[in-house]
Amino acid sequence: MSVRRLGGRDDHEKFCLTEHWELVVNARGKPVRHHATYRMVLSDGRILRTRISRPVDRTTYSGSIWNHILQDQLVVSDDEFWACVEEGVLPARGTPTEPASALPLALVWQLIHTAGLDERLVARMTKEQAVQAINDYWMSQGKRPDD
Repeated sequence: MSVRRLGGRDDHEKFCLTEHWELVVNARGKPVRHHATYRMVLSDGRILRTRISRPVDRTTYSGSIWNHILQDQLVVSDDEFWACVEEGVLPARGTPTEPASALPLALVWQLIHTAGLDERLVARMTKEQAVQAINDYWMSQGKRPDD
């Protein structure tokens, strides 16, 4: 059984700096004095916050505090933390993926409000299907799209 390595305040700060966390400042624009406080906004909208007691030095955290920091504040595994601190490997936080062919909002609106299609049906359409559906609607009305 391997012994779990505990991090210290300096490791904690190195992680935050390596992953480009933002240093939180007070109302006067100065760093918070009682703790070094960092935050990171994730692509899914969550905001992570972590605090490092001052002075930021080689003091090692206890096991329970260390677990709390990793799981609740940094939201990384032990291996991800040490890979970031020692090798500069950023944790896989996921990146937002854009649909390859998102429907223009005006087209969605026309399909739902003008052509009367169900929102769920429109949400599953590809761009090509949506264009065909609106063209079919206009043709059934005896109009061309550019009239």
